[in-house]
Amino acid sequence: MTARAFALLATAALAVGAFPAAAQPEAAARRVEAFAQLPYWPGYWVAEDQAGTTITGLAPVATASTGSSFSVPIMPLRATDAPWNAEGRRRWDEVRQSAGGRKATGWGYPMMMGSATPLRFLITPEETIIINFYNEARYIYTDGRSMPAEDDMWPTTYGTSIGHWEGDTLVIETVMVTTPSDFFHGSPPFSEEARYVERIRLDGPDRLTLEMTVTDPVTLTQPWSVQAAWVRDPGFDRQITLDWTNDRTGNEDGLNTIELAPVE
Repeated sequence: MTARAFALLATAALAVGAFPAAAQPEAAARRVEAFAQLPYWPGYWVAEDQAGTTITGLAPVATASTGSSFSVPIMPLRATDAPWNAEGRRRWDEVRQSAGGRKATGWGYPMMMGSATPLRFLITPEETIIINFYNEARYIYTDGRSMPAEDDMWPTTYGTSIGHWEGDTLVIETVMVTTPSDFFHGSPPFSEEARYVERIRLDGPDRLTLEMTVTDPVTLTQPWSVQAAWVRDPGFDRQITLDWTNDRTGNEDGLNTIELAPVE
């Protein structure tokens, strides 16, 4: 390379690098301002009706009157009361028959939003990430983009989520969720055509609320709406990532138990 060519290349490189450097303070200031407009939901959140759950799978609120069995409805996202049509009821019965002998692959969506596993909400101007202790994550894009075209999506465990803020309420639309009960036996058997709309907001200093409406022409006779909530779990000061490879949860008489370690 000649000295002249090298000089021209160096000058071009400096020119290209100069613009981002000059724009950085302005861009940073805009982002700081954008952050200031967003809610802040720090800490670890657990489903309100699942707080204090032990290995038995029974939360204190569910056993308050009996001490050993479910005395109040819990985990409303299971959709026990959904307006199932004939196909939905067929799927529901099929899942319930096989649930006791199945291992979990994870919580999946929508059940990760109403489980006993703590959640974190990481909020930025461009997206909100919801992650649980099993390293399951949802990415809700809030940068103004539209939902991708249908032929540019395919069903996945957590679907595709686009969101926006209405004041302090995060509104999320999620589509293309793989049949939830195929992933986790406790999930509702909605089809891949289901559309989920969530509204999440802070209700007091230590409580988040959720309103969800699901429409599914395959399994429901009409839209189904449900409410849930989370409370701060003070028992955690850091996120401990787990996995499902050592799942020793058994099932006996409808309750979870701990299976013995395999004998080698």
